[in-house]
Amino acid sequence: MTCSILVGGAWGDEGKGKCITYLCNKDKPDIIARAGVGPNAGHSVEFNGEKYGLRLIPSGFVQTQSKLLIGAGVLVDPNVFAHELDYLSKYNVAERTFIDPRCGIISQDHIDRDKSSKHLSEKIGSTGSGCGPANSDRVLRVGKRAEDIPELADYLEDVSIACNDTLNEGGDVFIEGSQGFALSLFYGSYPYVTSKDTTASSFAADVGIGPTNVDEVINVFKAYITRVGEGPFPTEMSQERAEALGIEEYGVVTGRRRRVGDFDFELAKESCRINGATQIALTCVDRLYPDCARTQDYSVLSAETKEFISQVEQETGVPVTIISTGPDLKDTIDLRDELL
Repeated sequence: MTCSILVGGAWGDEGKGKCITYLCNKDKPDIIARAGVGPNAGHSVEFNGEKYGLRLIPSGFVQTQSKLLIGAGVLVDPNVFAHELDYLSKYNVAERTFIDPRCGIISQDHIDRDKSSKHLSEKIGSTGSGCGPANSDRVLRVGKRAEDIPELADYLEDVSIACNDTLNEGGDVFIEGSQGFALSLFYGSYPYVTSKDTTASSFAADVGIGPTNVDEVINVFKAYITRVGEGPFPTEMSQERAEALGIEEYGVVTGRRRRVGDFDFELAKESCRINGATQIALTCVDRLYPDCARTQDYSVLSAETKEFISQVEQETGVPVTIISTGPDLKDTIDLRDELL
């Protein structure tokens, strides 16, 4: 049995959706469990020529043999959940997706409070999805939980029991975290952070798995860094330079243009240390080094590309095992076997 956690290494938007989809499609875990804050973070998934944007249902949905779970630490917006069940109906997600009854619920009041708060919407750069106010009510012990919502009754299951039973029976569990390490309420660029911790330790707790059951922590970094919203950004470049390099981007949930910067080695070292990373996945390498676009063969990478990858490994002390060279699942270099 194995339990793996995937974590965003910086301010989110690292390409976690592509990595999750690739790993789950190839490794076929018994359970794919969603951890993290809630529907304020979007994952983009490209599969069989189609592109999906998800906010709650695990991005590994393309692995149709896997059970899809949303852990107790995740906030659920029932409207977003219902939409995604319908949106992904051809993958039969309604038959295999379950929510922990202890999940906090986002109401319209939370969304209204989020959007009307100048502090959250203007200073912090909140996505307006209601997560901050919902987590605030959760801390005050006044918020509703999934078990209180009749329309969710058919989708409730104790996620901790399901995950631990699967591991005890020799199965595999894959935990997908949302957002990124640098948005952690504890370790991020406070106050320009999200409303809870976003490290591997919290993701394990979100789904009710103890630390001794975690085997691998895969930290995902983009070959350059982006962030949406306000806050410090030590390696930020001008939008003009980003456009010249062809690496301008827009947020999945907000549609806002992302700020872009050079790879931050100091941030990467801190992220790997606090997350306890055992592997690194590098995404968008093809956008920074177009010569390697869509290759699956490490040997054909340019010397410049290999030098960058080697520097990431040397600075962090963590091996790079997954290299994404394009948006499709097949556009991936998988070096995990070399660790065996």
